[in-house]
Amino acid sequence: MPNENNWDSDYPDLDKILKSEKKYEWISEPKYKKIFQEIEHSIQGVLGKGQFDWVDRRVFDQVFDRSTLLSLHKLMQQGNIETIDYPLARGKEAHVFKASSKEGPLAIKIFHTTNAVFKGLTKYIDGDPRFSGLSRRHRELVNIWVRKEFRNLKRMRKYGIRVPEPISSLKNVLIMEFIGSNETASPRLKDVNIEDPISIFEEILKMTAVNWQICDLVHADLSEYNILWKDNTPWIIDVGQGVTSRHPSANEFLVRDVTRITNWINKQGFDYSVADSMVKVLDIPVKKSD
Repeated sequence: MPNENNWDSDYPDLDKILKSEKKYEWISEPKYKKIFQEIEHSIQGVLGKGQFDWVDRRVFDQVFDRSTLLSLHKLMQQGNIETIDYPLARGKEAHVFKASSKEGPLAIKIFHTTNAVFKGLTKYIDGDPRFSGLSRRHRELVNIWVRKEFRNLKRMRKYGIRVPEPISSLKNVLIMEFIGSNETASPRLKDVNIEDPISIFEEILKMTAVNWQICDLVHADLSEYNILWKDNTPWIIDVGQGVTSRHPSANEFLVRDVTRITNWINKQGFDYSVADSMVKVLDIPVKKSD
């Protein structure tokens, strides 16, 4: 860890920028300065330093506010994370970073705590009995969303659906299994050419059936953008918006998921109907051991 006297020399450019911007004044307060010093080398990748050759100050601005840095500090102190290296993906609600731990590579999903887009996501929480009666303040909504994704991942993995293993979460930070090899993340389904797309289509429909019939969940945003391709098999990601069948829009979300996956296979030169795909999802025999 860097010595306190080396604060100005470790990252002089960043330190100068932070001190000159009002929203980062808090980082110079003794308590937060000490915390930041304890983790600055562990987040050197996202600061544009170290072995990873990328830098974008906008990422730091969007993601690493005081609450997030405090959460990361706690997770690092607990030994859950060693370093945060570089971004894997970014969306309106969250950034996903490749990270490292003593056990190997990780994926860390950090949700934006000041992004107004989250107001549009209440439709995936309102009506879900697992989260009824909870606060709707923006920061609390983000924390609810993280817990929701963690629980959905655990439930889906329990019944054999290939999703990243959830490892830990704290406030707006979700730690998951890294889907990829070495330093390279697996590509999205939309970005690869599949030799046997029909079998993959059938496999995705079966996972959707297990999710609906056994897990009592619907993904609610399933498409080739939210499926990774690793070792010639599909892995489903981004399950935070998933709802139970008791949600008032569950059937609508299921039809939308099946429609998108059917559209994907038809882009490969086939002609499947959404109705036939829905029949498979609703009627295909699945067991809890699947």
